[in-house]
Amino acid sequence: MKSLRTIALKEAQSRISPEVKSPSTKISDFFGANVFDKKKMKDFLSKEVYNKLVSAIDNGELINQEDANHIATAIKSWAMGKGATHYTHWFQPLTGTTAEKHDSFFEPSSDGPIEIFAGSALVQQEPDASSFPNGGIRNTFEARGYTAWDPSSPAFIMESAAGKTLCIPTVFVSYTGEALDYKAPLLKALNAMDKAAVDVCQYFDKSITKVNASLGIEQEYFLVDLALYNARPDLVMTGRTLFGHMSAKGQQLEDHYFGSIPERVFSYMVDFENEALKLGIPLKTRHNEVAPMQFECAPIYEEINLAIDHNQLLMDLMEKVALRHKFKVLLHEKPYAGINGSGKHNNWSLITDTGKNLLAPGKTPKNNLMFLAFFVNTVKAVHEHADLLRASIASVSNDHRLGANEAPPAIISIFLGQQLNEVLDEIEHSRISKKVKEDNALWLGIPKIPQILLDNTDRNRTSPFAFTGNKFELRAVGSSANSSAPMTVLNAIVADQLVKFKVDVDKLIKKGEKKDVALLTVIKKYIKESKDIRFEGNGYSQEWADEAEKRGLSNIKTTPVALDAYVSEKSTELFTKTNIFSKRELHARHEILLENYYKKLQIEARVMGEVTHSMIIPAAIAYQNTLIENAKGLKELGLSKEALETPLAIIGKISEHLGIVKTSIDSMLEARKVTNHIEDTRDKAISYDLEVKSYFDTIRYHTDKLEQIVDDSLWPLPKFRELLFLK
Repeated sequence: MKSLRTIALKEAQSRISPEVKSPSTKISDFFGANVFDKKKMKDFLSKEVYNKLVSAIDNGELINQEDANHIATAIKSWAMGKGATHYTHWFQPLTGTTAEKHDSFFEPSSDGPIEIFAGSALVQQEPDASSFPNGGIRNTFEARGYTAWDPSSPAFIMESAAGKTLCIPTVFVSYTGEALDYKAPLLKALNAMDKAAVDVCQYFDKSITKVNASLGIEQEYFLVDLALYNARPDLVMTGRTLFGHMSAKGQQLEDHYFGSIPERVFSYMVDFENEALKLGIPLKTRHNEVAPMQFECAPIYEEINLAIDHNQLLMDLMEKVALRHKFKVLLHEKPYAGINGSGKHNNWSLITDTGKNLLAPGKTPKNNLMFLAFFVNTVKAVHEHADLLRASIASVSNDHRLGANEAPPAIISIFLGQQLNEVLDEIEHSRISKKVKEDNALWLGIPKIPQILLDNTDRNRTSPFAFTGNKFELRAVGSSANSSAPMTVLNAIVADQLVKFKVDVDKLIKKGEKKDVALLTVIKKYIKESKDIRFEGNGYSQEWADEAEKRGLSNIKTTPVALDAYVSEKSTELFTKTNIFSKRELHARHEILLENYYKKLQIEARVMGEVTHSMIIPAAIAYQNTLIENAKGLKELGLSKEALETPLAIIGKISEHLGIVKTSIDSMLEARKVTNHIEDTRDKAISYDLEVKSYFDTIRYHTDKLEQIVDDSLWPLPKFRELLFLK
């Protein structure tokens, strides 16, 4: 009887790429075709309603019921013209994925069936809230929750072979008003950033009335053949291989990185890119990543809220399109031990409504002072709230990456590059001249800063938060994460720091200091106070861990402890005064994230127990029985003891590894039973981390040893060489 692995290998080796036809040879011909963007708004709305909707998008103004009805009718007409029969409020609950409940435009009436979409249906829906994570905010019997339209993220149409659905991006809140999603807090943080940044911009340019946070998300992922994936219960249930000896060839030759894209993979890339482009996702880049069968795609920069919606949509698209190509997308941060995992680099900057990037130095002292204000305040914000930023990227899967000599360490530090470090050092140690030009009140002692820093500093891939010319790159975000969490934190802490900066500057101005002298005095103070967070060296080294400890920087290696920062007094004060989270919401999220952590470890422990007992141990025993029969035959032939040494030694090794695996599995399952009786969520998460997960490496080590010994034809699980190198 053929094993599932044998069948899967035969399937994988016989794949033929499906034909992929692009809508046009010019991307501009079909980009955004399935999005109700401003161009389509103009076509379907009256000028008056169009202007009100644009104002709502740009300035957050409310839309009245009458206008909502007009907009809903227009969106319905456009969507039905594209073939849509249903609509849904598309939202991002605290599961980490997206959610949707479809309703038909169709309604029966006394005059016959009609298609209708009222403004009330556009603006608000009431999905069941009881089954989504809520951290104790809602009881199971309290099911009511609301989705509310986010006009700043345009409606779009999702296509499938079975039909088309109009999707309306929304926030998701409880009946009592608490946020139950990722989007609502993000929008509040972005609003706080806009206000704080504009207030500081007024020192330099009175024409600036709005500041948008900008984001570019680099998405890394692995591909594996669908048949091989389905033959690995650990991949199916947990997203990662809980077992598997490293292939003789991995990434050591560095031949995959930026190499020629395999034909089957290229076909898949073109297919999902076409779908993404029709949805207005501005994908720009595709390439092979470091590890075998690892790849990356990246878009052009967008406003943060839209960029995150697009990334969540992109991950969903990648999954769906992969099935057409008989692939499975692995977005887990560490699907394979021994090779690089995947991240989601978040490239963040601030853009004014006048088109200026606030993190790009200018040609004049005035522009450089403006750049320094935002640049130094960002450094200061990360210094003040490093633990909170660490918490925002914490997850059970990202713990496999952080500090693993392939991704940034768990120690939050900032890389600026030699040139900018020298600029900050010069400002810190220089004497501020009180002499200024009377005509424009500019301080004359600002160090010269090149307008373009992109090529004036090397990149540091070991830094969690690096300045890369005109933006900061948060490299520590995991590939499966919703970027809303770290971006909510980053924008909140920088907004809070800018508010403090304005208070400090205004105090000096009131005391009679010239504005530019006051600005530079506070900047100089902040440079000195935040110096410990700056690090230019190898973040992977033990020397840095030792140095960071001397500087008083945290090195929080596991998620349950990292998440404490969400409910600290410092974080609670930050979020409540900016109205981004209430204290209740913070504790609810803390509870949800801890619960998610231990539940995922619980699933991994269960899968590990099931696969070892039902697949690995039987395969090892079957091979051991074959060897026993072989040894018996050799003995019956009257061969010497020396002739029996090899089979007996292998039999002994199998017994040794089997014994340790069985004992460790039993101990792990017992530890899990004990841990499951712990009521406190934090204590339970920590116990799963320390008491249950502690067995994983031992079990894996000895099952991987068995994989190297057992007859290849008997081994039940597709091996790393097959998962990683069958294209």
